[in-house]
Amino acid sequence: MKIALDVMGGDYGPEATVKGAILARQKISSETGIVLIGDESIIRKIMAEESASSDGFEIVHSPEFIEMGENPSKSFVKKPNSSIAIGFGMLAKGLVQAFASAGNTGAMLVGAMYTVKSVPGVLRPCITGVMPRPNGKSGVLLDVGLNADCKPEILYQFGILGSVYAEFVFNINNPRVGLINIGEEEEKGNILTKAAFELMKGTKQFNFVGNVEGFDVFDDGKADVMVCDGFVGNVLLKAGESFYPLSQSQGMKGEFFERFNFENYGGSPILGVNGNVIIGHGASNPKAIMNMLILSKEVAEANLPEKFQAIFLCS
Repeated sequence: MKIALDVMGGDYGPEATVKGAILARQKISSETGIVLIGDESIIRKIMAEESASSDGFEIVHSPEFIEMGENPSKSFVKKPNSSIAIGFGMLAKGLVQAFASAGNTGAMLVGAMYTVKSVPGVLRPCITGVMPRPNGKSGVLLDVGLNADCKPEILYQFGILGSVYAEFVFNINNPRVGLINIGEEEEKGNILTKAAFELMKGTKQFNFVGNVEGFDVFDDGKADVMVCDGFVGNVLLKAGESFYPLSQSQGMKGEFFERFNFENYGGSPILGVNGNVIIGHGASNPKAIMNMLILSKEVAEANLPEKFQAIFLCS
């Protein structure tokens, strides 16, 4: 297995990405190859400064990179030799089993849709967020920003995607899937959630447990997977991310608060595409990059695209 990293991506790349890859190499078995895509001279320079050997890596030179502020669609086409474009090319050809980047999120989404493409039958791919729970467990929230407007059938499919992800990456047996709403009663909600509830009610494709409210997001008592549109999910995710710096500024210490630090998760896969694509936080430091590569390995081992294909081709 090989996982590829866009070295040039992120607010602090390439220095933070190379350092993160060095940390990941110490954690990930040598049986898993790590491919670094970026300016080879810069990569080797940083490795020399860190007294790290390049023997544990495969370096693929990229003369271009897509900057954070560039137009995603135009830059992906105009820069075929960029680190992101090369990474997706390798993924599409099966040369690597996962591709990760903390770079231009729009370009990563464009690359996913135009190279590996959506799994047939999937209406809208999505991305997930992790919601820490006080008991040490985690909940999966989706979508967290890719689809601000959704139809009921799209939310239904998020239930499938999230359930498979929770089972095979988080190792949760028969994950409980809840629909984010303003009340737990069946008749509560807006037009979207009421219609989505009707589709989910009685389904045999996932373990639907009904509506869940805001105070259920960080509580393990009701649902393992929480479904919502990307607008609601993004608001919840960023509210959750605010807990860590707030707790630090107030002197609140504890393992629970530490788990709100995005560095611990590294990134999130795009669920519903024919390849393992992992998007990292733009502000990723070496620790976050390390964890993004570890997550990439776990996602690739779970064979999620194949599992989604089997489900949606039969539905």
